[in-house]
Amino acid sequence: MAAALTCSAADLQPLLGATAANATLLAGFICDRFDVISNKFADTAYAVDSTYLLFSAYLVFSMQLGFAMLCAGSVRAKNTMNIMLTNVLDAAAGGLFYYLFGFALAFGTPSNGFIGQHFFGLKQIPQPGFDYGYFLFQWAFAIAAAGITSGSIAERTQFVAYMIYSAFLTGLVYPIVSHWFWSSDGWASPARSDGLLFGSGVMDFAGSGVVHMVGGIAGLWGALIEGPRIGRFGTDPGRKLIMRGHSATLVVLGTFLLWFGWYGFNPGSFVTILKAYGESGSYYGQWSAVGRTAVTTTLAGCTAALTTLFVRRMQTGHWTVTDVCNGLLGGFAAITGGCAVVDPWAAVICGFVAAFVLIGFNKLAEVFKYDDPLEAAQLHGGCGAWGIIFTGLFAKQAYVNEVYPGLPDRPYGLLMGGGWRLLAAHVVQILTVTGWVSVTMGSLFFVLHKLQLLRIPEEEEMAGMDLTSHGGFAYAYTDKDDGLNGKGEFPVMMD
Repeated sequence: MAAALTCSAADLQPLLGATAANATLLAGFICDRFDVISNKFADTAYAVDSTYLLFSAYLVFSMQLGFAMLCAGSVRAKNTMNIMLTNVLDAAAGGLFYYLFGFALAFGTPSNGFIGQHFFGLKQIPQPGFDYGYFLFQWAFAIAAAGITSGSIAERTQFVAYMIYSAFLTGLVYPIVSHWFWSSDGWASPARSDGLLFGSGVMDFAGSGVVHMVGGIAGLWGALIEGPRIGRFGTDPGRKLIMRGHSATLVVLGTFLLWFGWYGFNPGSFVTILKAYGESGSYYGQWSAVGRTAVTTTLAGCTAALTTLFVRRMQTGHWTVTDVCNGLLGGFAAITGGCAVVDPWAAVICGFVAAFVLIGFNKLAEVFKYDDPLEAAQLHGGCGAWGIIFTGLFAKQAYVNEVYPGLPDRPYGLLMGGGWRLLAAHVVQILTVTGWVSVTMGSLFFVLHKLQLLRIPEEEEMAGMDLTSHGGFAYAYTDKDDGLNGKGEFPVMMD
């Protein structure tokens, strides 16, 4: 926020050319009116920035509907109600636990480099830099990470496990990661006043690592510990059963909703929009950077979608819409980290490589018999990691100085002539995020597995979780049967 304009009656009085008494009164009157106008401009600036942030938060929250539709379409019909309910749970449980603990652990300044220490239950909010809109925006990010994880463990996870992991992820694991890289006190944050990691800090602008890698790696451990769905890889060596989602329509709907929400996710991460770069009155300012970020986001996703389309056509002989949708989202996940500091042409490279990263990780998943119904670990974890590397290679000096001001010689992309330090910081981010999430979420899923709270019994998995856990199927074909045989038992499912 720019400094408020000031008016001094003592400085104005000699310029009025009137008697001393009249000049004093007139100068005071003019300065009073000037102060009123100046305060109105300041109020307007706060209102414009707050409105921009709130609108961005609403866009990011709309991604929950996108996740719900994408997940629903990507699972079999007998598990539709279950996966949609988990998406609702991510938002609801995430809202409560992020309010109580998460926001404070992430942004509770002043604090140490590891964890925040203030704002529990939004105490001492609002204050300069931390208004309610900022909490809402960050909450929408936190539940996005939880939504990513739910896709990896779909169709075989007990509902109580969803509740436990969602609260743990949004209340503890994700907030600490976001503190490291986004809080002004975080040990790897580019906003630190001193002690910057490799003289740079990590420039993960909208969260290729903070959000996408966290959600993807958490899902990876959940799916690994649970194991694949029954019948996914058969009993014969080398044999696999493709368990397609039941609705390509819902997948496409969810993809477009996520695309729409990404315009809040990436450009909205500027938090403010009313900021000039250089002299005031120019056509170029933070509003231009917001627009450029929306463009780089779009180009990365589009390039990844088209690349996936043609590569998968050569591999399978088909034009497959679900593969294209996942490729598109992989491009978005990759560009999220560097969207604000790269040129549009570089975003095309980002999306092109992201498509091959996703296809390659999917091939590895088949080789190692890893089962992820939504390819969430491969897409968000793998493409998110590529996005972090990409930023260390292609971040442009001029954009870096605009988005991360205060350090004229801050390192930028290796391939743009900025040296290796930014890339080194980003490699550290990949390693630390992977280690932290593996230790915390991996341990949680392992404990749930040992307590037999993680995976549903085999007979329930075969019947479908909608029937066994939620009282009936999402798609009702008859009004005559409530799913029970009158004795509180589930009926025998005939082929």
